[in-house]
Amino acid sequence: MTFEDSAVVLPLTAVGATMADLVGGKAANLGEMLAAGFDVPGGFCVTTTAYREFRPDDPAFGELESCPADDVTRLAELSAKVRRLVLAAPVPSSVESAVRLACQRLSAGGPVAVRSSSTAEDRPDASFAGQYDTFLDVCGADAVLVAVRQCWASLWSERATRYRAAHDVGRRGPAIAVVVQHMVDAECAGVLHTANPVTGNRAETVVEAAPGLGEAVVSGTVTPDHYRLTADGDVADGDVADGAGTGCLSAARLGELQRLGRSLERYFGAPQDVEWAIGHDGRLRLTQSRPITTLFPIPVHAGHDVRAYSSVNIYQGLDRPFTPMGSYLVRKRQEGMRQYLVAVGFSAEVTDVDGWLYWDITDSVRHAAKRPKVVSFMNNLTAPAGQVVEQLGSDPRFPEVPGSSAEAVPGPGRHRWERVVPALLWPSAARARVVRAAEGKLRGFAGPVEATAQERLSFVEDVHRDVCQIEANLPRGANSARTVVSGYVARLLAGYADPAEIAAVYRGIPHNPTTEMDLVLWQLAVAVRRDPALCAQLLETDAGQLARRQLSGELPSVVQDGIREFLAAYGCRTTAEIDFGVPRWSDDPAPVFVMLANFLRATGDDQDAGKRFAAAAVAAEAKIGELTGRLPRSRAPRAWLARFLLRRTRQLCGLREFPKLCLMRGFALLRRQLLLVGAEIAGAGRLAKAGDVLFLDLPEVRKALAGEDFRDLVTERRAVYERECRRPRVPAVILSDGTVPQPDRASAEAALTGLAAAAGVATGPARVVHDPDGARVEPGEILVAATTDPGWTPLFLTAAALVTETGGMVSHGTTVAREHGIPAVVGVGDATRRIRTGQRITVDGSAGTVTPDDPG
Repeated sequence: MTFEDSAVVLPLTAVGATMADLVGGKAANLGEMLAAGFDVPGGFCVTTTAYREFRPDDPAFGELESCPADDVTRLAELSAKVRRLVLAAPVPSSVESAVRLACQRLSAGGPVAVRSSSTAEDRPDASFAGQYDTFLDVCGADAVLVAVRQCWASLWSERATRYRAAHDVGRRGPAIAVVVQHMVDAECAGVLHTANPVTGNRAETVVEAAPGLGEAVVSGTVTPDHYRLTADGDVADGDVADGAGTGCLSAARLGELQRLGRSLERYFGAPQDVEWAIGHDGRLRLTQSRPITTLFPIPVHAGHDVRAYSSVNIYQGLDRPFTPMGSYLVRKRQEGMRQYLVAVGFSAEVTDVDGWLYWDITDSVRHAAKRPKVVSFMNNLTAPAGQVVEQLGSDPRFPEVPGSSAEAVPGPGRHRWERVVPALLWPSAARARVVRAAEGKLRGFAGPVEATAQERLSFVEDVHRDVCQIEANLPRGANSARTVVSGYVARLLAGYADPAEIAAVYRGIPHNPTTEMDLVLWQLAVAVRRDPALCAQLLETDAGQLARRQLSGELPSVVQDGIREFLAAYGCRTTAEIDFGVPRWSDDPAPVFVMLANFLRATGDDQDAGKRFAAAAVAAEAKIGELTGRLPRSRAPRAWLARFLLRRTRQLCGLREFPKLCLMRGFALLRRQLLLVGAEIAGAGRLAKAGDVLFLDLPEVRKALAGEDFRDLVTERRAVYERECRRPRVPAVILSDGTVPQPDRASAEAALTGLAAAAGVATGPARVVHDPDGARVEPGEILVAATTDPGWTPLFLTAAALVTETGGMVSHGTTVAREHGIPAVVGVGDATRRIRTGQRITVDGSAGTVTPDDPG
C-alpha cells in the first residue's frame, strides 16, 4: 500500500473541493489552497474511511443521532457514553500502519498540528467553528494516533451534537476526517476576515492578531490586536492589546494580509475567514480558510455608489425566503402596486437574491422631500428601520439630490370622499358589492377540469397577473373608509380624545374574514369539548396523525365534518401564505389540528373567544359614546358626525382583510392547476416530484413541458432555500456593500419599546414562537414572534398579548389583535432574542412598552 493510494490516508496535495465527503471541509479547503498556489503547511489527511472502519458498532450512536436537541439531559448522557466507546475502541491495524507511515514521511521528527475535519465543517451555511478538537505541538506517531482518536471522539461531544441538530445538518451517520500538518513556529498569528463579520460590510477587512500561536485568538483565550481596514487598505480603526500602541503587525503586513484575503475570496467566490501564522523566519503561511456563514446575501449592483435596499420579505410578513415560484408571482404582484410603491418612495422593480426580495430605496433616501414617506412606511414595518432610514439621510454616502417638496410624488391614489361617502351611507350594500365583485373574479380563476398540461399551463400564464392584482381591482370605497375617515375624526375630536383612545374604537370589528376564520375553529373546539373522551383523544394524538386520518375520512363525524367545512372555507390559507410555493392547510391540515388543540386547552370563561370578541365590540361601542360625549352641547353637530363616522367605519373596515383572503383563494386555484402540470412533468422524468414545479418560475415550467430536464436545478434551489430558511434574522434595511445599518446608540437604549398597536395591559409568561405550525400557546401566555400573518392569528385566541419584532398599526397581526381585544406592541427589535420563553413580562399596548419582571 503506497502513501498516495491509501484509502485511509491521503496527502493534502491530493485532495480538493469535490472530496469533502472523504476528507472533510477543512482538508478539502486546504487542498484547494495548495492547488491554487497559496502557502499552506504540508500535511496529510486521515480520511472518513478510516473513521468508519474504526467506529464501534453500538446502538448508542443511533440513539444519540436521533436525540432531540432540547433534551439536554439525555443528550449529555448519550454523548458521554459514545465518547467513552470511541476512546476505548482499538484502532484497526491497517489505519494505524497508514498513519505511522504518513507521519514518518511528513514530520521527520518535528511537531505537527492534529486538527478535526468534519464532513459538515466549513460549509457555506454552517462553519462548525470550534465544535471539534485540535491538538498542537504533537510529536511522534504514537502521540498523533492518540490525538486522532480524540478528534474522532470530538465528533460526539455534546456541543457538536447540539450544533448539528440546530443547523439540521449531518445528524445521520456523521463522519469525521483528521488533518495532520507541519506546525508553524509562529511569532505572530491570528484571523483575517475578508468582510466585516459584525456590520456585513464587504468592502472592509478585519484582522485580529496576537503573539504566538493563532489558536489563542481563535479560542478566545487572549485579547488580540484588532484592525479594521478600508477597501483602500487604510486602517479605519485599530485596538492594540498591549497598550503600547505598537501591536504585532506592521502596516506592510496588514496590506499583505488584505491582499491575500482578497485573493482567497476571489478563488473561493465568497468572503472568507482565514487563519494565518507568521513564523520566526518571517514567512506568512495560511492554515485555514472557510466561508463567513453569517453574512446576509445582498443584491448585485453594477455601479460603484452605495445603494440602500428595503426587505420585501418583511413587508410581506415573512421571516423566511420566498420559494422560486413564490418570488416570481410576488414580483408580478408588485407590478400592480407600481403607483403606490413609487408614491411612497420605493423602486417598483424587485431584486431576488436567494429568495430574499429587495426594493431599492436609494433615490428616496437622498431626496429630502421623499424621505419622510419612506421613514413613515418603514416605521410600519419596524420602528428601528424607520430610524435607520432617517439616519441614512445624513450619511455622506447618500448625498442629497437637488429638489423640493413640490417635486415629491403625490400620495398614492388619494382616497376621495365621493368614493367613500356612499359606502358610509349604505355599508351593507358596499360590503355586498365588494364580495360580489370578488366572487365574480374568482369564478374566472377556477381553471379547466379536463385539459392537457399545456392547456393548464396556458391558463395559469393567462390569469396569474389578474390573480396577483385582485386586491387592486376590487371596489375601493369600503376598504378606504377608515383611511379617509381617521384623520377627519381626529380633527373633529381634537382636544377631547387622543389617537390611542380613538384607536380603541376599532376593537371587536365585525365582518373581518380572519377573525371569522378563528371563531369558526373556536366553535369547533366548543363542540368537541362536549365529548370529554373525544377532547382527550385529540389532545393526546399527534397532529400529523390526526391530519392523515382526516384526509382519509377516519375521524369522528363532529371533527371530520368540522375540519372539512373549515378547510373548504379557509384551506387556502397557511403560515407565510403570501409565498405561493408554501403548502396550504388543505395540502397538510396538521397545523389546523395544532390550533384546535390550543383552543381545547382554553377552558376558562375569560378565554372564550366568542365572548371576548363580543365584549370587545360592546366596549368599542361604549368608547364611541364616551369620546363623543366629551364634546360640549355647543358642538353637538360635531359629536353627531364623529359618532356616525366611527360607527359606520366599524361596519366597513373589517373588509381590509377580505382582499388578502381573495388572493389566497386565487393562489389555491392556480396551485391546483400548476401541481397537475408538475405531476405530468415528473411523470416524464424531468422533475423528481410534482411539487418541484414550485421551485421553477412559469417560463421554466413551459421549458420543462417542452422537454428540458430541471431536476438538477431544483435540487440546487431546494438546498439554497433550506439553507436560507435557517438564517436567524432578516434585516429590514441593507446596503449594497453588505452593511446592515443599526439605529444609533441612543435609539437602541430605549430597551424593549416599540409601536403601541393595540391598547391594554397584560402580564404573563412569554412564549417565544418561531413557527406557528407546531406551536402551543397556553391560555394567559404572551406570544412573542418575529412577525405574524393571518396564519398565526388562531394563536391570538389563547394569547394574553402580542409582541413582534416587525409590523405597524395596519399590519394583519395587529389588526386582528385589536379585534380580539388583546394588547399588542410591535416593532420591538430582537424581541425573540431578548425575551425567553417562560419569562414573565408586562405588555402595555397603549404605551408601546414591554417590561420584563426579571431582566436577566
